[in-house]
Amino acid sequence: MTCLSSRDRTAATTASVASPQRRDGKFRNVAPRQRPGFFKTLGIAWYALTQKPDTTVPRAPIPVQRLDAATLAAAPDASLFRLGHSTVLLKLAGEFWLTDPVFSERASPVQWAGPKRFHAPPISIADLPPIKGVILSHDHYDHLDYAAVRELAPKAEMFITPLGVGDRLIAWGIPAAKVRQLDWWEQTALAGVRFVAAPAQHFSGRSMSDGNTTLWASWVILAGDLRVYFSGDTGYHADFKTIGERFGPFDVTLMETGAYDAQWPDVHMQPEQTLQAHLDLRGRWLMPLHNGTFDLALHAWHEPFDRIHALAQAHGVALATPGMGERLSLTQPQAGRRWWLDVEPAAAKAATAPAA
Repeated sequence: MTCLSSRDRTAATTASVASPQRRDGKFRNVAPRQRPGFFKTLGIAWYALTQKPDTTVPRAPIPVQRLDAATLAAAPDASLFRLGHSTVLLKLAGEFWLTDPVFSERASPVQWAGPKRFHAPPISIADLPPIKGVILSHDHYDHLDYAAVRELAPKAEMFITPLGVGDRLIAWGIPAAKVRQLDWWEQTALAGVRFVAAPAQHFSGRSMSDGNTTLWASWVILAGDLRVYFSGDTGYHADFKTIGERFGPFDVTLMETGAYDAQWPDVHMQPEQTLQAHLDLRGRWLMPLHNGTFDLALHAWHEPFDRIHALAQAHGVALATPGMGERLSLTQPQAGRRWWLDVEPAAAKAATAPAA
């Protein structure tokens, strides 16, 4: 444990200290977060340990399309490959970009306990092509994987992060020259692709002692005429409309849809809020993320897919649900199969049953 705590220490940079998002040594949301408190947190933990339903984990294997370097090299520009949870591989401007890379077996500070993957990654880090940039939304274990970062270090040209997250990477041994840290509304460009750090409603930390010492962010990704939005983790907030007004309409929004609960309403969105955020952003196609890989909440693992699919149909929103390893065209997206229904026959039967 000594090794973990030392490599996770975050040194505050001058930019972090000067950030308008930082007060009294901590980063803050625009709207104050409702902290659950000790007893509520204890109650949630007790329920999860003693009464958690068995539907939070799939009963059958998640289908995975294996990827290799040849397939990726042959893919056209403006392609996306879903690798799991919030990890996607983008091919933009002839280069490859990776969001929130988590390749470890567990989203946890240790690999003998904690949320375990439902499926293997469609491709290993060793088999990935050179990565032009790694885009990180925040430092939670299901979005920032120490082992993955260390393995990506010689393969990735740049790590683009919110304030403070880059300091963490540097402490892990990533050269400072390979790290760019942005505050909300700041932007940077690399190989013809522009990245804007945008607000999110969340929190940060990897231990009991470093809460909110690093910033969290969503990302606007601009490649020529193509506009993509990556939400990272977030509750619903008013700045979705501001982002849409400044940078929309977006061709595709990659939106958090999973690990939600009424007991933590302002750090993860319910599917109804995900849909509204997509509309605020003036998105054309919505692709739900933050689901299908880890057991991080109390809802059935397939519920986020069921709910966002029904909502999209009811509101006339174009929804893309590529399976793990499946390619999605960002210029001409396709809806894709409802692959999760093949995994859970009971869910499929409920989804296709006639209304009472």
